[in-house]
Amino acid sequence: MSMRHFIMIITAAITLAVSANAFAFCGFFVARADTTLFNRASQVVLVRDKDRTVITMANDFQGDVKDFAVVIPVPTFIERGQINVAERGLIDHLDAYTSPRLVEYHDPDPCARVLYMYDMAANRSRPAMAMGQVREEAGRHGVTIEAKYTVGEYDILILSAKESDGLITWLTENGYKIPKGAGPVVRGYLKQGMRFFVARVNLKEQSKLGYANLRPIQVAYESNKFILPIRLGTLNAKGKQELFIYALTRTGRVETTNYRTVKLPSNTEVPEYVEEEFADFYRAMFENQTQKENGRAVFLEYAWDMAWCDPCAADPLSPEQLRQLGVFWIQPDGRFAPASSKIMPQAQNVFVTRLHVSYDRDHFPEDLVLQETGERQNFQGRYVIRHPFTAKTSCNAEQYHAQVKERQEREAQTLADLTGWDIDVIRQRIPFMVAAETDTDDRNWWQRLWNTD
Repeated sequence: MSMRHFIMIITAAITLAVSANAFAFCGFFVARADTTLFNRASQVVLVRDKDRTVITMANDFQGDVKDFAVVIPVPTFIERGQINVAERGLIDHLDAYTSPRLVEYHDPDPCARVLYMYDMAANRSRPAMAMGQVREEAGRHGVTIEAKYTVGEYDILILSAKESDGLITWLTENGYKIPKGAGPVVRGYLKQGMRFFVARVNLKEQSKLGYANLRPIQVAYESNKFILPIRLGTLNAKGKQELFIYALTRTGRVETTNYRTVKLPSNTEVPEYVEEEFADFYRAMFENQTQKENGRAVFLEYAWDMAWCDPCAADPLSPEQLRQLGVFWIQPDGRFAPASSKIMPQAQNVFVTRLHVSYDRDHFPEDLVLQETGERQNFQGRYVIRHPFTAKTSCNAEQYHAQVKERQEREAQTLADLTGWDIDVIRQRIPFMVAAETDTDDRNWWQRLWNTD
């Protein structure tokens, strides 16, 4: 049985485990870089407004569910009503909606007498022990079981402790595998007055509910702390881990304050063959950009008003789906509640930010500290393929062909810069433009129309 990292978000967690193409408004959307492109990828949805937070934690746990457990530091006491279990499809939809995407355009006939303009920036901003005995045992270690709940398929404990050693000892004795070196990290959380949210699967409830896979856990709380504790999750990790944060606010974009938040390169043209290798391209590009930032940056992949998108990698989430993710200011009928008690019909007011970070203990020694901003400028990771016009032309198109060759060279250089790939290898894979056969038919246009002499 092997241990596999689960969540770190407010998941910084200690975890126990064993191991269509859509038509877009501009061009055609052909692929997206969702979280399935990355191994050990954890996801968290953060709904934040003022001091209110709703966190939805998804995990990539694989193995026997009886071996699943998670310990998460939380900033305040959590009541039963503040815990919920969500459907995995909500996060999958949000992931698809915010994923970086590849779009394609086809050059028109260069001989057509039509005015057109291609604007790359068109998208720039658009075993069960009696509970009494458990509490007594915990008390001997200075651990207080403040609450015990069963929510969906999970049994949940809310713990506080006097000392980190006592908490770690109690967790270890109760079957939670604590990574080496956890003492100082746990001690730091206790000094901040944080509690610990502990979840295990209740096999009886899971069987009764009929769910084969573990669903995301949701926690709602009020605190002026807006952080994602990731330090515990780095202690037992093998190599870097991927974390995707989807932040939903009504003020604007979310960013980190103690690490650089960097926009990924976007709106760049890449060679045609990337269409068949978009997953390899995106992984290489993300890794290369991470290295350029010395492994210490949090990358912005998407920032957009939830009411629309261009191009759409997936449909925007409905008001009901947003409510299920914790957007408490959206009403069931799609309205949202302003600060006053009177609810007036308004347009959907949800701004989504997607952050992606590849992290380890050496490069991310601190938890992620986040903040809401008033920035509402649209941004998306967007990569463009432009297909040259290759059919027979009815005019001298040498100038167009020369322009395409220049463009293809720029695309090769761009791809090499984004990914670190060898530019000579890239050039070998590009069918550089050659002049197509020119139509020398000198008949009048009406003769050609009806194919007459």
